[in-house]
This record gives sequence, structure tokens and C-alpha cells, in this order.
Amino acid sequence: MSAAARPPRTFPELLAYRLQHDPGQPLVTAYDESTGERTELSVTTYANWVSKTANLLTDELGLDAGDTVLLDLPPHWLVPVFLGAAWSSALSVTTDASVPHAVAVCGPDSIAGRDGADQVVACALLPFGVRFPDPLPAGVLDYGVLWPGQSDVFVPLDLPTPDAPAWLTSDEAATQAELLETAAAAGYQPGVRLLTDEHPAAGHGVPAFLAPLSVGGSLVLLRHPTDATWPARAVDERADAQLRA
Repeated sequence: MSAAARPPRTFPELLAYRLQHDPGQPLVTAYDESTGERTELSVTTYANWVSKTANLLTDELGLDAGDTVLLDLPPHWLVPVFLGAAWSSALSVTTDASVPHAVAVCGPDSIAGRDGADQVVACALLPFGVRFPDPLPAGVLDYGVLWPGQSDVFVPLDLPTPDAPAWLTSDEAATQAELLETAAAAGYQPGVRLLTDEHPAAGHGVPAFLAPLSVGGSLVLLRHPTDATWPARAVDERADAQLRA
């Protein structure tokens, strides 16, 4: 981003900038070392997943600007997708179950105990975001069933503003502009390729997601890394920065 350009102050502005300038570049590359799965999303592919998921949250589930999404997923490429979808929809995100929330998004290991949410969306965390192979408990929605039918184009009823709440905890709130300002101050070099096992939602989603995204960089997310796989991935993915959880 040129020094003369006004820095994006909302997530949709940031994603639009990336789509304009490097649509085909990798944005999120994720490895699950326990299964050997590798998933890579270019800027364009990531934006498509964000659009479909934003339509799911707003049109399918009926969330309105200002509602909150509880994100209860392990480190996985769907975490940046749900972060982007929520922020594109002027929704806030929390990882604190004590914060009131309209929907809980969880993985296969955290479906139980989600009675506090009005709606529960479960992700199988299988390749290509497919559905669960077995029926889910009554009242739990399968993300893998819902997302394929959503539109590839998302047009929000309420455009997020810089002062829209983006992250909530039990005792604080951060706006979209504040998160992007923190990300810009992280100090990564332009175009950084960040190798990390840090949860993409840790630190309000800044260290392992927004910070590289904001400087034209990308994220290589490792799940279940070992001392042997970490250096190999660093070489294979040409990582020039590393962040260990």
C-alpha cells in the first residue's frame, strides 16, 4: 500500500484493496500435520468464502449489524473465513462464551455445551468444507450443508463503519478501525509470508491474521506441527517471518 493512500479503516476496505492489487496471490495456506491436509486460499478464493459465509450469517441465520458471533474453532483455515465474514457484515466476534452472542460457530469437538446461543453452526473441519458424515444433534446446523447454496456476491444491508464493534470480551470492546490500526503497527515487512501455529483469532485476530493481511502478506497456518515439520514448512512455503504460539 503506497504511503500516500489512506489506510483502510474497515475490513471490507482492506479486502477490497487486496482484491484490486493481488487477487491471485496466496492469502491463507493451512496445514494439518496430523492428516497431511494442505489447503490454500488465494485472495480471490478467500473473498469468495467470505461472501458465502457472510450471506449465510445474515440471510440464512438472520443476523443483523451489531450482533455477535461466538467463534469456537481450533486453529483452522475457516477461522479467518468466519472473521472476515463477520466483519464484512458489521458483526462483532468473541471467543468468550460468557459474552452474549446470537450464534455459536464450533467444531466437532465443541458442539456440546452450546445451549447459550440462539443458533449453533458446526463445522466438520473436513477437506473442502464438506458436511459431517453423521447426523448432528437436533438444532445444530451443519456449515457444510449451508455454505454451498449461498451467493458468491455479498451486498450488506449495513456497511461496516470504522467505529463498528469488531471484537468483544467480557470487559472490553474493539472497533474495526482499532484492530486495523493495531495490525498496521505490528511491524511486519510488506508482503510478509508468516509461518505460525498461533490461533488466527488470538489477540483479537491481529497477530496471525490481520497483521500480515494489512501489509499485503499472507499466512501459513500450521495445526499440530512438530519439531520436524516446522522447519520443512518454513522452507517449502518460503516463509520470511515466524510466530510460535
